[in-house]
Amino acid sequence: MIDLMSLCAFNAAYAQTIDSGALERWPAFFTEKCMYRITNFENERDGLPSGIVYADSRAMLEDRIAALREANIFEAHRYRHLLGIPLIESADEKGARARTPLMVARIMHTGETSLFVTGEYLDRFELTSGKLLLAERVAVCDSTVTDTLLALPL
Repeated sequence: MIDLMSLCAFNAAYAQTIDSGALERWPAFFTEKCMYRITNFENERDGLPSGIVYADSRAMLEDRIAALREANIFEAHRYRHLLGIPLIESADEKGARARTPLMVARIMHTGETSLFVTGEYLDRFELTSGKLLLAERVAVCDSTVTDTLLALPL
């Protein structure tokens, strides 16, 4: 059965991958057929599936990173994730559902640091060949105002 420690370790590795800039490794945290969305609390509350970012496969996540590296132009910055302890809603030997509070600081190339996002991850994990992977991650932002510099994954 999936336990709290394995979810904490997974989330720590996930955040470190993004925060260290190793974005090419980020899609490997997901199953081949997955769902990744960034949305806000009003859309999630009202059952609206639209999102600021929407991907329904690992290949789409890989394309997003390739576009960030090769095509998109945005001001240089990085993130620092602060994650809370996951609240496990259900778990068995095949997978788990959990909610994890998050705060993300954005550090600009100038050194200016600001609180960028608060919210929570709504996750569905699967054990695939003995490895814990995300089948679904919805990053629900507390604010309905989206910064135009949302380039990196949350």
